Amino acid sequence: MARIYPLFSSSKGNCTYIGSKTEGILIDCGASFTRIKNALDLNGIDINTAVKGVFITHEHHDHVCGLKMLTKKCKIPVFAQSYTLDILHSEGMVLSYSEDIKEYVELDGFHIKCFPTSHDTTESCGYRITLPDGKICAVCTDLGFVSDTVEENLTGCEAILIESNYDPDMLASCRYPDYLKARIRSSRGHLSNNDCAALCARLIGKGTTRFILGHLSQDSNTPEKALSVNYELIAQSGYTAPRDYIMTAAPVETSGGFISF
Repeated sequence: MARIYPLFSSSKGNCTYIGSKTEGILIDCGASFTRIKNALDLNGIDINTAVKGVFITHEHHDHVCGLKMLTKKCKIPVFAQSYTLDILHSEGMVLSYSEDIKEYVELDGFHIKCFPTSHDTTESCGYRITLPDGKICAVCTDLGFVSDTVEENLTGCEAILIESNYDPDMLASCRYPDYLKARIRSSRGHLSNNDCAALCARLIGKGTTRFILGHLSQDSNTPEKALSVNYELIAQSGYTAPRDYIMTAAPVETSGGFISF
């Protein structure tokens, strides 16, 4: 059975496990090795035998801070785009085998394809994953806008962890300095609840039925707000939950749990 386990998801740390209890991959490594191991243990997953590789979306701290110790303790292979790998190696973050993913990688029956996202980093991407049983899902966060390429790669996925980072009104009134608010709202920043909802509505029309809202800001969003806005705006396109789709918000840190598809 195909599953997405959102282990950590916020502006402070991101890590997602995709697969089954016996084999799968990690997308990002934005928490300490101990916390990731404990999160996997909580879900009945052995980090030493189940995790076949870790795929990095970009080099920001909240996506890679546990990578050095993970690759030291477990020697799990690391996959990323070339510029991202260069940065990770230059900073001593990778202590195991690594590979430039270029366009896609075949790994233990998993087909993992990367696609570009717009973010203020050297090179950022999302991942579209075809699992050994043929199920297709994707992880796509840290994008300032939804490009045609992003939407093309999300189309046809049965389940998606998608960014719903901020509420525009909450962002405007939160404690962030003006330059940071401008960065978040920019085309190389993050996706708002409103833009996430518009994308989800289009994807529901193309067959996607499972959504996890991820990378929620803890200062300019809440799970309740993100879900409420998404439900309301998606309903304007004629789709309602749970009749047409199922949606949940990823926890900041898992207490155990997944979605199956």
